[in-house]
Amino acid sequence: MDMNSGADDKFYPERVAMVRRQIEARGVKDARVLEAMRKVPRHLFVPPDQIHNAYEDGPFGIGYGQTISQPYIVAYMTEILHLEPHHKVLEIGSGCGYQTAVLAELAGKVCGIEIIPELAERAALLLNRLGYANLNIKVADGYYGWPEKAPFDGILVAAAPVATPEPLLEQLADGGRMVIPVGESSQYLEVYRRDGKRLHKEQDIPVRFVPMTGRSENLSGS
Repeated sequence: MDMNSGADDKFYPERVAMVRRQIEARGVKDARVLEAMRKVPRHLFVPPDQIHNAYEDGPFGIGYGQTISQPYIVAYMTEILHLEPHHKVLEIGSGCGYQTAVLAELAGKVCGIEIIPELAERAALLLNRLGYANLNIKVADGYYGWPEKAPFDGILVAAAPVATPEPLLEQLADGGRMVIPVGESSQYLEVYRRDGKRLHKEQDIPVRFVPMTGRSENLSGS
């Protein structure tokens, strides 16, 4: 991606500090993930009235009941995927496009799904302006994934269903990994790894994400 160098970006020192204090200090070690977090200009993805708070340790509302995730959680979930430059990644809940950009720094192709048309359009315009050519975002219900583009080496879900959607598991490539927040009143990250026909599942840290809407919402019984 063609972006301003750190010397030309007045927010670069804040990103460096963010990575050191909020991400490295909490145990994220993947050098490529850390570099992506230093590079992607988070201040361009937050609401204009939050631009000077963009590198603080927390999420922000981005409208339509959605949020941009805490920087640490973005880095932590990304590291779990063990992405390589040739990998193809599915992102569910692209939102403002920040996590999408981080994934695009690490993978060969990113396929993003966002259910809210206004957010999808806004994110696509910004990501295009920033020069990302290895991604695309479509408006759809992320519960069903993107079967036409499957299989995926990594799947990252940024909204919480009450139970892991089976279509997403089916679209995970052999050797691929998926990280997804699951639950209602309490949520945990779940990490899946496919080994042939077998799926290995681990429960990870407690988290708090917005609920997955669409089909997942209908299944919640609410």
